[in-house]
Amino acid sequence: MRQNLDVISAYAIMLGLIILVGFLQSWSIALSILCFCLISAVMTMGANIQWGYAGLINFGIMGYTALGGLAAVLVSVPPVQEAWQVGGLNMILCAFLIAFMVFSIRFIIKKYKKSNKRNYAIAFVIIVGLVILRLVSGPAIESIEAVNPATTGFLGGMGFPILFSWIVGAFFAGGLAYVIGKIALGLRADYLAIATLLISEIVIAVIKHEDWLSRGVKNVIGLKRPVPYEIDLQTKEWFINLVAKFNQGTLNVITDTLAREQMLKQLVIEGSTVFVKLCFAGLFSIVVIILLIITQKALYSPWGRMMRAIRDNEEAANAMGKNVVKQHLLIFVLGSAIVGIAGAMMVTYDGLFTPGSYRPMRYTFLIWVMVIVGGSGNNFGAVLGGFAVWFLWIEAAPIALFLINFFTSGLEETNALKAHLIDSIPYFRFLMMGVGLLLIMRYRPKGILPEKIKHV
Repeated sequence: MRQNLDVISAYAIMLGLIILVGFLQSWSIALSILCFCLISAVMTMGANIQWGYAGLINFGIMGYTALGGLAAVLVSVPPVQEAWQVGGLNMILCAFLIAFMVFSIRFIIKKYKKSNKRNYAIAFVIIVGLVILRLVSGPAIESIEAVNPATTGFLGGMGFPILFSWIVGAFFAGGLAYVIGKIALGLRADYLAIATLLISEIVIAVIKHEDWLSRGVKNVIGLKRPVPYEIDLQTKEWFINLVAKFNQGTLNVITDTLAREQMLKQLVIEGSTVFVKLCFAGLFSIVVIILLIITQKALYSPWGRMMRAIRDNEEAANAMGKNVVKQHLLIFVLGSAIVGIAGAMMVTYDGLFTPGSYRPMRYTFLIWVMVIVGGSGNNFGAVLGGFAVWFLWIEAAPIALFLINFFTSGLEETNALKAHLIDSIPYFRFLMMGVGLLLIMRYRPKGILPEKIKHV
């Protein structure tokens, strides 16, 4: 227990801060922060597996997150029958054509040695394949996007429960990571970082501009929920009685029947929002706990010790007969798959898919800050970093406003300095993030909860 005291203390402080937000602001805001903290924790666990376990720099995190979000659309949205009728068959044919091109290129590479002849054959397959793809897919895409473009304009999905998309998102992200890993993992660390960042931009650009697949920047709204809807809860007798029981003291003070009913109605509306977010928090907590147990078991298993040995000295591990390339590819796929789960969870919580919101140059480094601040190589540290950084990211504005009002309490509301500081509140988020990161790097260079090596 004593050796885990720092972990318990850190998480107790973090939980206390979220509860404090509930008392000072609202429980709805506190639970929203908690839900996004849990989603961030899943992302940081994926990044920590790659960096903390194996020393792989992956700046393509937002690409895998977007794929997870796309999985939520393709799994939960009902199929658009009219779109499938006018162009669905052609798009399936294009998928088979792409697969045929890939296998043809693989066959040519294996069959013939390196030569100009082989290069010309590969170029011929690619050029002819792209021309045929364009001829087949062009009219089909135009027909699909013309089907009621204000509300659909895409093929839709499979109409399954959205929880299945969390698994599908993992497979989407893991599959892309496998392809990228086979190509890019041989690059040096800095080149790998650049390559993964650019590939992430390409993935997001494709999702944004292929309207037939994801509606692009038109967005997909009204996705199915795995939890009740607020409007449904507000009409349920059991929920109304539950809210009345929880707020019995407040309601008993009101003697007027009409006012009491109005108060109960308002409490039911507020309570439904809190209940829904509490359900989301419960679902997300289950995912975080399961992943945390699995990653902890993996970290201290023989495989985990092998990965840390590869991270610390690739040459020595290779000399001991370990297949470094294979293990790097495996952990690259596993970490990306976990990030894909987080992407599907985020879209599930929001209830909408907005490809334009995935900005790698901004949010990728926020995730990396979470891992660094929490403590790379330590799963509990990575989760804590997700909580701490996201909490500060959201609460920076209210904290800045409180501090400005406190230190300028002697000034009039029309004072130029006070007005300028209040207008600059949105920028205090970046100031506080920078100062916090500098303090962590100065006094806790290995993170709040640094990596612990168990000697066996």
